[in-house]
Amino acid sequence: MTDERFSMAGRTALITGASLSIGRALALAFAENGADIAIHYAAAADKAYGFPDAAVETAQECSGRGANVTTIEADLGEPGTGRRVVEQAIAKLGKVDILVVGASIQYRGGFETITPEQVQRQVAINFQATIDLLQAALPPMRERGWGRVVTIGSINQVRPEPGLAVYAALKDAQKNLCFNLARQYAAWGVNLNNLAPGLIATERNRWRRGDEAVWSQIQRTVSPTGRAGQPNDLVGAALLLCSDAGAYIAGADLMVTGAGHLPGFDPA
Repeated sequence: MTDERFSMAGRTALITGASLSIGRALALAFAENGADIAIHYAAAADKAYGFPDAAVETAQECSGRGANVTTIEADLGEPGTGRRVVEQAIAKLGKVDILVVGASIQYRGGFETITPEQVQRQVAINFQATIDLLQAALPPMRERGWGRVVTIGSINQVRPEPGLAVYAALKDAQKNLCFNLARQYAAWGVNLNNLAPGLIATERNRWRRGDEAVWSQIQRTVSPTGRAGQPNDLVGAALLLCSDAGAYIAGADLMVTGAGHLPGFDPA
């Protein structure tokens, strides 16, 4: 610990999609900085990625950093699940001071080929679940006079990929919701912000790293830094936004893209 303003001692954080990749990196960092952790995960997704024990392993690592930890398995595509996840976290850990909305799903393909079922599932997980989570988490935060919410957005908010049209639109909608609520809750010490990564090397895009030459080309064109980000590249920003260090930061859209989102960058 280098600065007590970044301490999360006495805080409890609920992170959705916390068993792997970005969510896992944030869970470990928050635990290291003193927070208790509620790890939400989807067992089917972890199994599909080849890591059926990811939630247990992440929980063990958080515990090893001194955190009180619970795991919550839930498919956020099911109606009302977001609210139930918050209620379970509160029941198991007593409260939720910090909420990171990280779980999402995407289907790649041309716009005309996206099925109604694929659209609906993305809407359910990427937007409706966010509403449910916030409706359950925000009132207790307001009552206590302290809270932090970070929605995990995407560079697709400003540089939408043609193959991710629905995903990109929903990420922008989530950011809009975050900003709307940031104005409403800031007076009670509850800060909402959006953290928008560029291309991060995660389990979801592991298939893109199968051919080293192709992946090298992707990295050269994704941002002026010439590389993709790693999950840990989001840790510093998340610690800022979720601790007392970010007490006067509300309604921010913090881009973690290696400058890849800036006008004038030509990825071609």
